[in-house]
Amino acid sequence: MSKDSYQPPQSNLSDWEASAEKLMKGKSIDTLNVETAEGITMSPLYTADDVESLTTTNTLPGLEPYIRGPQATMYAGRPWTIRQYAGFSTAEESNAFYHQLLSEGAQGISVAFDLATHRGYDSDHDRALHDVGKAGVAVDSVEDMKILFDGIPLEQVSVSMTMNGAVLPILAAYIVAGEEQGVSLAELSGTIQNDILKEFLVRNTYIFPPAHSMRIVGDIIAYCTEHMPRFNTISISGYHIQEAGADSALELAYTLADGKEYIRCALSSGLEIDDFAPRLSFFWGIGMNFYMEIAKLRAARLLWSRIVDEFNPSNPRSKMLRTHSQTSGWSLTEQDPHNNVVRTTIEAMAAIFGGTQSLHTNALDEAIALPSESASRLARNTQLILQEETGITDVIDPWGGSYMMESLTSQLAERAWELFSEIEDKGGMAAAIETGIPKLRIEASAAKRQAQIDSGTQVIVGVNKYHTETPDSIDVLEIDNAEVLKRQLDRLADIRAERSEQRVQERLAALREAAATNTGNLLELAVAATRDRATGGEITKALESSFTRYQAETKTVSGVYGGLMDTNESWSDIRRRIDAFVDTHGEPPSILICKLGQDGHDRGAKVIASAFGDAGFRTSLTPMFSLPKEVVAQAVGEGVHAIGVSSLAGAHKTMIPELLAELKKANAEHMVVVVGGVIPKQDYGFLHNSGVHGIFGPGTPITVSAEEVLGTIEARLSFAET
Repeated sequence: MSKDSYQPPQSNLSDWEASAEKLMKGKSIDTLNVETAEGITMSPLYTADDVESLTTTNTLPGLEPYIRGPQATMYAGRPWTIRQYAGFSTAEESNAFYHQLLSEGAQGISVAFDLATHRGYDSDHDRALHDVGKAGVAVDSVEDMKILFDGIPLEQVSVSMTMNGAVLPILAAYIVAGEEQGVSLAELSGTIQNDILKEFLVRNTYIFPPAHSMRIVGDIIAYCTEHMPRFNTISISGYHIQEAGADSALELAYTLADGKEYIRCALSSGLEIDDFAPRLSFFWGIGMNFYMEIAKLRAARLLWSRIVDEFNPSNPRSKMLRTHSQTSGWSLTEQDPHNNVVRTTIEAMAAIFGGTQSLHTNALDEAIALPSESASRLARNTQLILQEETGITDVIDPWGGSYMMESLTSQLAERAWELFSEIEDKGGMAAAIETGIPKLRIEASAAKRQAQIDSGTQVIVGVNKYHTETPDSIDVLEIDNAEVLKRQLDRLADIRAERSEQRVQERLAALREAAATNTGNLLELAVAATRDRATGGEITKALESSFTRYQAETKTVSGVYGGLMDTNESWSDIRRRIDAFVDTHGEPPSILICKLGQDGHDRGAKVIASAFGDAGFRTSLTPMFSLPKEVVAQAVGEGVHAIGVSSLAGAHKTMIPELLAELKKANAEHMVVVVGGVIPKQDYGFLHNSGVHGIFGPGTPITVSAEEVLGTIEARLSFAET
């Protein structure tokens, strides 16, 4: 028989079901279905029937609704841009690192600013001292920005800046640094994140109240639309929503809802949709659910095209979603950290198959400390290998037409649209934030995920299954905060000594007046103040005098973690011990959970507070951005047994000793102090010697930490009684 005449037998679904049932030995095929965190049922088999009713499968890349990619040729014509998110210590050290990145294959610069800069504090502010240069680069003025980009031609190199709260002084400093490098506004290219709604939802590096913050967003869009045609005015970020615990549907819905709110903001500033929409960009987190992450990026383009279409654009590019992606930081583990190389590679492939326009890959050691040089190089080379060695770039959207992927894309889009519509029914994201509903939904999702990991329902290799007896030794990067702080204070003193104080005060007065009267463009005024060497902290303070500084209300969910752990033996034992504690002492064990300094990542703190509360602890949270003395005052006022410090930004070696010193001053040394978060093991001895009673690194089950905290409280009370 010739190959031309051969006809393969036609298989049918009933034959497959019979074969599958035989292999299942009497069990229902339905037991193979998987219920995802998004509430979508994943089937083990997809056929043409699953896509028969879909109207979105017969699409092409570069054409509306852009499911298969925003460009017609995608990576076959031009691969994604390799970005490396970096910034640490001083501007000089970050500048040297950027030069190295560019020489080794990076194609753009993504700047990480320290937390003091994010929150609009100069390095000499008393709320900033511990965070200067620790989790990003310190930028107090245009002089720091000039050093940051020294020798880097800003007319050629695209710069992405993750900045939201202090977006005015930072963008102004970048503009003036470009001017003084001889680069015109029209030549500057890159992106400023400028996504303040996401800060109110999850990341918390806001400064001003929502309404005033949205005015700043509008002024930036208006200014850049007129003067900076190559610069993207906003990067609407789902990354931090995912990192805070949201599933893919929540991340998708809330990010797109933020985007629609920014469209309304720009239109209210007098712009037309086609003036700015083509330069809106997005930023997604890419986690370990491989198929779902690919579907998420495809569904995002579909839904964004639908959303923008409501505003009747004339330019097709207005409906085109372009995105940067970053592999998950939360999925990285302290245990068996070399496994993180595999995780990052898988996540990078999901971003690529989903059609991202640029990508950052996280380093293997980021669950332990700031990324080292060798780990950063390996993360970057992961992209180079995928781009240069695999052949992945040869085909445009290889998942197009897949029964499974087209079905999953459609289902995820439908689920996200339901959540998006819920936000719209509240009046849009700005109004929904005021209700607190989106934040609580994200926190409930995070608590559910943690319970699944702690119970073993969701496997994390090396954490809750397949433990190693020989842990890896990892060299970690440590920043000398004292040295960085000295340099920044010296530079601030020099700037203030050399500038015209009268001109600076006139510029700051103009900013205050514009903020108070809702006149003028705040970015234009910030640029003028920056030219005269006003600092970022001074610009922020001028605006703060009119806008005030926002303080969010802290809330936690209840019942989510405990509800999923009811059958867990360790959990039940903790509950029994707490009941016995109450019988003995007449009250439950109590703990105050706090975030010290300017670190706004509160997923861990919220999950711990929620889960400990479900176990029977009396739990409370400090306001965000508390100083050690403020934490101690609250702890003493509430009479708690323990203080739990959540630390993610590397300031634990200075802030924890200060907290312990404040406890001593308040005659409250009997309180148990425990610390959790990203803390290198090399620092454990220092913290224990300082007086910390327990340290819980990433991946520690809540049952373990709750049992240890309870035991320490019991031992302390028993000792006091004797």
